[in-house]
Amino acid sequence: MKLGLKGKHVIVTGGGTNIGRAIVHGFAAEGSRISIAELVPSQGEIVAAEVAAMDTGAEVNVIATDVTDPEKVATMIEAAIAECRRRTQEHVELPAGERFTVEYVTDKSWSGYNWYQGGFRSLIQVNTDLPIYIDRAIDLACHEGYPGHHVYNVLLEQHLVRERGWPEFSVYALFSPQSLIAEGTANYGIEVAFPNEERLAFEREVLFPAAGLDASRATEYYQVQALVGQLDYAGNEAARRYLNGEIDRAAAADWLTRYAMMAPERAEQRTRFFDQYRSYVINYNLGKDLVAAFVEAQSLGRPEHRWTAFADLLASPRLPSGLRD
Repeated sequence: MKLGLKGKHVIVTGGGTNIGRAIVHGFAAEGSRISIAELVPSQGEIVAAEVAAMDTGAEVNVIATDVTDPEKVATMIEAAIAECRRRTQEHVELPAGERFTVEYVTDKSWSGYNWYQGGFRSLIQVNTDLPIYIDRAIDLACHEGYPGHHVYNVLLEQHLVRERGWPEFSVYALFSPQSLIAEGTANYGIEVAFPNEERLAFEREVLFPAAGLDASRATEYYQVQALVGQLDYAGNEAARRYLNGEIDRAAAADWLTRYAMMAPERAEQRTRFFDQYRSYVINYNLGKDLVAAFVEAQSLGRPEHRWTAFADLLASPRLPSGLRD
């Protein structure tokens, strides 16, 4: 059965293996224009050769999406941190001496972690167990650093602990309502720091060349990321079913592969996160949605006021229930 997709441009993430390969073949049979976003470019090239042999008139190209050289990873993350800090400081007054260090680790269930150490200092750990996608540089720099966790904890210490004398805000339980705001602001902060096309422009001009990737394909790559991002809540459902005992760990990983479009290795890592942090997973997407709605309402939808509303939230003792006020 023909679906009328001849000449249409489609992007298949993970198109070099398993289900992705079958999807590519399906579009090739339609005569589509196909971009394969693949961690291992050689796998994508094999599938591209298979498509060429089908002789259906389909066009196919391969987009490399990860950086594995440790030096390139460090260079990218350092460049991303510098840009995130610059953008944050244009709108948020940070105390003198604030800083953090970056450490690369392995054997973790998460991709990045901020250990706030007090005194306006953080230790940020980046997990290198799995290949690091190009977009993770900005994600990690913003989420863990500026204007995310580091800035959140710095402003709480500065304004609530030191200025107001509320020492209880020097620490908060990981499994607490405050974590919903902490993770929500860290995720939404990426969009605050890089509105509209500014992220794409920075990555195309700075990070893609630094990583040795083809910057001309950056737009296509982020089209893939935008589509995959719409599947984010599928991860919550996998966690719910697994933690409620409805499915086992292998089935949870399969769910993430099928419905959240995660690579098998990343899905397995995510199930380790479920084991370790359980329902904490809702803080990322639900928290982001709550924070985004609150900030947009406070700024009256005006981009120029977004930073002010966002910074006020970071420095306030507000709880999630207050985001609905």
